[in-house]
Amino acid sequence: MILYIDKFKFIYQLTDNTMISPTLQRIFERVRDGADFMPSWQLEKVLNSELGSKWKTELVDFDMKPFAAASIGQVHQGILKDGKKVAIKIQYPGVDTSINSDIDNIVALLKLGNVLPPGLHMEQFIDVSRRELAWEVDYIREAKCAKRFRELLQNDNSFYVPEVIDSLSTKRVLTTEFVYGSSLDKNTKWDKKITNKICLDILRLCLRELFEFKFMQTDPNWSNFLYNPDSKQICLLDFGASREYPKKFVDTYIKIIHAASIGDRKTVVECSKILGFLTGYESKVMITAHADAVMILGEPFGSLADFDFGTQDTTARIQSLIPIMLRHRLTPPPEESYSLHRKMSGAFLLCSRLSAIIPCKELFDDIWANYKFTSVT
Repeated sequence: MILYIDKFKFIYQLTDNTMISPTLQRIFERVRDGADFMPSWQLEKVLNSELGSKWKTELVDFDMKPFAAASIGQVHQGILKDGKKVAIKIQYPGVDTSINSDIDNIVALLKLGNVLPPGLHMEQFIDVSRRELAWEVDYIREAKCAKRFRELLQNDNSFYVPEVIDSLSTKRVLTTEFVYGSSLDKNTKWDKKITNKICLDILRLCLRELFEFKFMQTDPNWSNFLYNPDSKQICLLDFGASREYPKKFVDTYIKIIHAASIGDRKTVVECSKILGFLTGYESKVMITAHADAVMILGEPFGSLADFDFGTQDTTARIQSLIPIMLRHRLTPPPEESYSLHRKMSGAFLLCSRLSAIIPCKELFDDIWANYKFTSVT
């Protein structure tokens, strides 16, 4: 159920936990803390069911004790016959068949606790969550996404995507090459030059994913982004939340970001109507709050100087606008925006935590200059 908690936590969490009420935060943490590892007998049962005897014949070593836990499974170390070290992610039994009932239970819990603010348009959020969760429990789909990213980034020396081991992967078991590194948000001892480079690369990756690949890994859990100081690369893990973005959506979204970066509020509002963020019938208060929020998010891409995330009050400024938008919103945001904003806000938060100082405008200007629209703009 931890994966579902993470999804619902995002309703409140555009930037950090200060937006979550203490009551709701306690609910989230209580469920998270209740997660357990599978006992050995159950682990072997899952492996035998999914892989048959292959896991015993293809692996010369398998550590029955997991070294990490994913939101829907646990991860073990193993060694192949050729000596290659691998990471084996094994899904908890029953996770894929309980999505709908678990979501219904969490919604009921939140309603019972009277912690859902008005204006969330929960129906659409729940529909989107059901669809995304179905993707994330399908390890065959995740393996395909991992291979796609490995190919897309093969010439980008800043990133490394581990190889998928097909012979030991199924819908509920995913085996990949083992990689080494430190979680991006855990290490505070890196040199400033290194943290700036890491944040620059992460933000560049986000922009490439959306505006170049139109295919993004949307989970901002930074334990899935490991920095290897030896190779000076960021190792990318966990592609279950990867998704496509329609060209038509991206064409208009990049116009919104560009307009925000140059201070063009009129275009921000017009394009927001095209994408469905606004209907055109909102009050002046709502339109102003929405435009203000977008303009704040566009500030890094309009800064002539390197943008100093450590000295900005972006989080507080966005927080002050959210109650207004929830109160006056007439329509739910477009379906694509849930996952997109989850990833982008996570990238901004990482830059803030590491007090990064990076040339954001240069990054976006390069993307904008090379973007190919489907029609004349």
